[in-house]
Amino acid sequence: MTTTSPPGAAQLPGLVIAVLALLTAVSPLSTDMYLPAFPQMAADLGASATGIQLTLTTFLVGLALGQLVIGPLSDGTGRRKPLIIGAAICLLASIATAVAPTIEFLIVARFIQGFSGAAGVVLSRAIIADSAKGVRGAKLLGLMMIIGGIAPVLAPALGGAIIAGLGWRGVFWVLAFMVALMFVAALCFIKESLPASGRQSGGVKAMFRSGRTVPSNRNYVGYLVTFCFAFAAMFAYISASPFVLQNILGLSPGTYSLVFGVNSLAIMISAIIATRLAGRVAYRKMLGGGVIALLLASVALLAVVMTGVSMIPTLVLLFVFQGSVGFIYGNATTLALGEASHHAGTGSAFLGAFQFVLGAAVSPLVGLAGDHDARPMGIAMAVAAAISAAAFFLLTRHRSASATGTDGQPAQTQAAEAAEAAAH
Repeated sequence: MTTTSPPGAAQLPGLVIAVLALLTAVSPLSTDMYLPAFPQMAADLGASATGIQLTLTTFLVGLALGQLVIGPLSDGTGRRKPLIIGAAICLLASIATAVAPTIEFLIVARFIQGFSGAAGVVLSRAIIADSAKGVRGAKLLGLMMIIGGIAPVLAPALGGAIIAGLGWRGVFWVLAFMVALMFVAALCFIKESLPASGRQSGGVKAMFRSGRTVPSNRNYVGYLVTFCFAFAAMFAYISASPFVLQNILGLSPGTYSLVFGVNSLAIMISAIIATRLAGRVAYRKMLGGGVIALLLASVALLAVVMTGVSMIPTLVLLFVFQGSVGFIYGNATTLALGEASHHAGTGSAFLGAFQFVLGAAVSPLVGLAGDHDARPMGIAMAVAAAISAAAFFLLTRHRSASATGTDGQPAQTQAAEAAEAAAH
């Protein structure tokens, strides 16, 4: 079976990869960099804590909705135009957040910032899906996952340093500078990755049709749910860990930051291993191993918190839990986008949108029993991991060799891998 690839499919220049990495990092940085400034912002704007938290909620809502609109739209218009327009609007919205005179103004500006900034998140994945197939595509998606994991870890510390020197508005000015850099880099270095022959004609109707076609693919939905609920399990940990590790286990803020960093390192190490194994071990096998490890670690952690939280078992299980995630994100994304190869923008949009919606939904649940009870965290992580595992084992399946090659990898992935192996 032969496949045709768009121009440049065999190779993405290093500079373009760097720009895509920047596009991937800006939104998580916009989410987490200003968290240490919440008390200062409330005092300066005369706002309640709820009002300040709403600036985060509206950003996440905008980020989710923006991906659902921009991703399918790009399947018809191409990637470059919506990326440039989105970056330009995001730059204006970022400047607006930095000069916001009232909390109401800031809330609206943050929604627009999230909606337009979604272009960078959803289209970076779509551009990779268009341009790099097989092993290289899987490795690049894995790299984007690593960057997406590093950015939230570094963001609060970076934001704290900026706030100490420039105040909370300084954080938004720094973000505006990063978005400006993203806009210029995209304008100069990102070329169209989706040729006219590969676009969906029909305008808005085609966009909605694409939005119906992709979710009708059972395998795609299975990988989507696997990915998103694994993310929800991790978000439950992120949201509850400050209280569980400090209030219950008694770690100091400095020790907590160290433990959080070590656990985040587990994600990066496992993601790097997964990218190195791409092409040698089937993506589906790596994903299955990650899902099993995620479920076992989450259930064991639930047993620990139900019988009395203790230091060593909790820290070890959290490390294993985080390490399992590195084998899930990149592989689930690769397999999902392989199932939606003719609608990569739409496929990427659903992945990103539901990821953030679930994360936002899980976050308040882990605090329902107060900040000295770890049981909601354990329950949320175990339930999310169980749904992730159920989706993988019940909804996804190996395709026949004629349809997809072997080991559950799409046919275009197999062909690209064979070509890459022959080249070496």
